[in-house]
Amino acid sequence: MACGISLQPKMVLASLRVRKQGNGRCTNVPRNVNLEKLQNNYLFPEISKRELQHLEKYPNAKVISLGIGDTTEPIPEQISLSMANYARALSTADGYRGYGAEQGNQALRKAIAETFYKDVAIKDTEVFVSDGSQCDISRLQLLLGSKVTIAVQDPSFPGYIDSSVIIGQAGDFQDKTGKYQNIEYMQLGPQNNFFPDLTVTPRTDIIFFCSPNNPTGHAATRKQLQQLVEFARDNGSIIIFDSAYAAYISDDSPKSIFEIPGAKEVAIEISSFSKFAGFTGVRLGWTVVPEELLFSGGFPVIHDFNRIVCTCFNGASNIAQAGGLACLSPEGFQAICAVIDYYKENAKILVDTFASLGLEVYGGVNAPYVWVHFPGSKSWNIFAEILEKTHIITVPGSGFGPGGAEYIRISAFGKRKHIIEASWRLEKLFSKGKPLFNCLK
Repeated sequence: MACGISLQPKMVLASLRVRKQGNGRCTNVPRNVNLEKLQNNYLFPEISKRELQHLEKYPNAKVISLGIGDTTEPIPEQISLSMANYARALSTADGYRGYGAEQGNQALRKAIAETFYKDVAIKDTEVFVSDGSQCDISRLQLLLGSKVTIAVQDPSFPGYIDSSVIIGQAGDFQDKTGKYQNIEYMQLGPQNNFFPDLTVTPRTDIIFFCSPNNPTGHAATRKQLQQLVEFARDNGSIIIFDSAYAAYISDDSPKSIFEIPGAKEVAIEISSFSKFAGFTGVRLGWTVVPEELLFSGGFPVIHDFNRIVCTCFNGASNIAQAGGLACLSPEGFQAICAVIDYYKENAKILVDTFASLGLEVYGGVNAPYVWVHFPGSKSWNIFAEILEKTHIITVPGSGFGPGGAEYIRISAFGKRKHIIEASWRLEKLFSKGKPLFNCLK
């Protein structure tokens, strides 16, 4: 491999090198005031920018990326072949297809319902196929509007908060707390088994909840999710449940919020083929909106979401949906599970490595992320120190909210040899007796 190239290749936009400010003639159109409230750059492009700067400083460095959660293992051949065959058929009169249903291919909707929701009686008509769960987060924000109040886990995936800021729900940013004034931050940590204390959590209209959680890797237990559903029912709230990492659950933790009785009346579930099937670049996901879920006036939420989808989306790629169907075939599903097991073994190696260094490590069992604690340290400093001394990319925990200020997130989405190499670099540095994080306090 050529020197100066990341061991986990990724596209780094040229615009990250230089951000030239416009100096031409201004229009009379004001900037969206909500966009002005966003803090700094979006987390993952910022990390890519810092990686690029590091490579400019150390052009011969072999950087290992354990940061952005991009999958690295090839898509199983039978799945990629199904997409290739579909694409080739588009060049024939019989195989050509144009627009499909905005809600998704009926066969795929049925396969998703039968594969993931058979035991909870979700109908295929309640499944909406999309181009990924992150896109669906924004569509749900359009559905909900700017007047609702929201709660998020702290730490949590930054897309929930940033989309709330853009739509106008968040209010002003508070420098002192590192929080937006109109967002309720539900603190997660080892002190509460990574589940919020709902007895002191104020009522909000919407609760964003991810399990297994990104970034902590914690999968909520059945008892915890029962408490969450009961809390939502008592308060008349709607849960937006993100199950993008459910395939990594190894124990008896629920893989869907709809395994909890009563959840269909208070929850929407979003999920994705990205981390489940390696579709990060293919782009395919889904959202489940139960018919039982109603707005305060009794109008079914599913009808409005259907209108949002039909207005703002022309449907997922037919080629990607052909791949999705192949993923859910018996052979495809088995092949995907083997890849998931590969990443889970990577996670175990990382957990063991950080634990051997005497650090507190969480996650890595039911999720492809490892959450490492550095008490009294700032996460961006930890990120910078690890990058400078080991050429390893991580993710600073504060990028997921103030609750991540003393943590870093490590991704297990990597080649095994790179995971082992990263572990060796950390252990080698530590074994020399050097204080690995000597300038973090």
